[in-house]
Amino acid sequence: MSNEQNLKGLRGWLLLVALGLVLSPIRILFVQLPIYNEIFSDGTWEALTTPGSEVYHSLWAPLLTGEIIFNFAMLLASLYLVYLFFSKHYLFPKVYIIIVLVALVFIPLDAWLVAQVLPGEPLFDAQTLQEFIRVLVSACIWIPYMLVSKRVKATFVEGRASKEMVAE
Repeated sequence: MSNEQNLKGLRGWLLLVALGLVLSPIRILFVQLPIYNEIFSDGTWEALTTPGSEVYHSLWAPLLTGEIIFNFAMLLASLYLVYLFFSKHYLFPKVYIIIVLVALVFIPLDAWLVAQVLPGEPLFDAQTLQEFIRVLVSACIWIPYMLVSKRVKATFVEGRASKEMVAE
C-alpha cells in the first residue's frame, strides 16, 4: 500500500474535525434557536424595536435580523460542511477555512455593532469573548492543518475532474 493510500481516509486528526462538524449544527440549534425564540415570544422584540419604548434603538431590528440571518446561514453552511466532509469532496478544506474566517470576522463586528446600541456595555461580554476565543483557537489549529496536512490532501479528492478527463 502506497503512503498516499495509507493517508487517505477519515482517520487520525480528521476524527476530531468530524466531531466538531457533527456537533456544530446541533450546537447552533440548541444555543441560538432558544435565544431567538425567547426574544420573539416574551415581548423583547417589540420592546427593542418599537419607537418610544424605553429600550428602543433604531439599530436593534437590523442588528437582531442580521444575527438571525447570519446564524441561519452558519447552520446551512455547517450542514454543507458535514456533507462535503463525509463525501470527501475536494472543496471541503477551502470551504471550511472560509467559514471559520467568516465567523472570526463576524464575532467582533457583531460585538462592535452591539456596542453602538449599548455604549455603556463592554465590547466583549463574557459569552462573546468565550465564543471568539473558541473560534480563534479553532482557526489557529485547523486552518494550518487544512493547508498542510498530507492526510487532508490525500482524502479530500472526490468531485475533482481527473487529469485524464481534463486532457481529453
